[in-house]
Amino acid sequence: MHPPRGLYVKSVKPRDLSQQVLPEPSVGVRDLTPVLLHDETLRDGLQTPSGQDAVIDDKLEFLHLLDQIGVDSLSTGLPAAGPRAVADATRLCREIADQGLRIRPGCAGRTVIGDVARIVDVSQAAGISVEVMTFIGSSPIRRYVEGWSLDFVRKQSSAAIRLGVAEGLPVTYVTEDTTRTPPDVLRELFIAAIDDGATRLCLCDTAGHATPHGTKKLVEFARSVVEETGADVGLDWHGHDDRGLSLANGLAAAEAGVDRVHGCVLGIGERVGNTPLELMIAHLDARVLASTERDLTRLGDLCRCASRALARPIPTNHPLFFVDSEGDAAAPSGAFRGGLSPWTRMPAGD
Repeated sequence: MHPPRGLYVKSVKPRDLSQQVLPEPSVGVRDLTPVLLHDETLRDGLQTPSGQDAVIDDKLEFLHLLDQIGVDSLSTGLPAAGPRAVADATRLCREIADQGLRIRPGCAGRTVIGDVARIVDVSQAAGISVEVMTFIGSSPIRRYVEGWSLDFVRKQSSAAIRLGVAEGLPVTYVTEDTTRTPPDVLRELFIAAIDDGATRLCLCDTAGHATPHGTKKLVEFARSVVEETGADVGLDWHGHDDRGLSLANGLAAAEAGVDRVHGCVLGIGERVGNTPLELMIAHLDARVLASTERDLTRLGDLCRCASRALARPIPTNHPLFFVDSEGDAAAPSGAFRGGLSPWTRMPAGD
């Protein structure tokens, strides 16, 4: 039996909506500002607890797909990890140079002179400028675990940045665990990095701690620090998915003012994973936030390549593609097949 009408909710007279004029959708300035995309699949994605490092032929195929889609840059690896990492990063960078690809290469390294020196070696061997993405933990808990003082972090950062700049390479200063670092510490590190010649600052939600609201506040703060210096410095966002918010946080960061967002194809990465690059591409394209005209029809090929190369299956509930009985991503899924989204332009490939 149903409860008597009005027992729980007070009855109200229906409104006449026939004459109501809906407001035009509000589009902020940031909604029309291009956002770059940076792929971390072949570096941070390899931190996944389940999967494998791809062979170089698969990495080259993956590189070309990123370039065809219109991804702006990628990390080719962490050369300090060992000889194979150096060889693969050098081969990928040389491919970009030799084939005249549009995508720009980068390499990751700790704020250690030896790590930056390995990146310089890769750049010189490949004959192409390679972005130095040098990282160090900045939060109190990271410094406590490592036994670092703030002065140590500052000095390590300065030495690494200055070496990259002295070698004529663009340097991105990456503060690990940015989202759990006090503003006064970030301000000090950011200003010092800019003074040392860093051309970009990367805000990291290393532990997947942030919410979209917090992400926007952090980006706004970082923008204010950059504006104080008057320097032409870009802002990156690098997110993890521990609370299932990496995609929402990446979009919030883009709307708040970062000009480049990081991601990994299929969201692979350490622990539960990173921001899914293919979903960031689709969302930015739909919201006129893409930096270039992107070829979304190759996203299926990109996902299949990553799945095969890294031995990670495409989830059966992937937002872009359903998986058929043979385990292959076969077509755009759900409502997207019904023309409700521009994502319907993305076949998964043959």
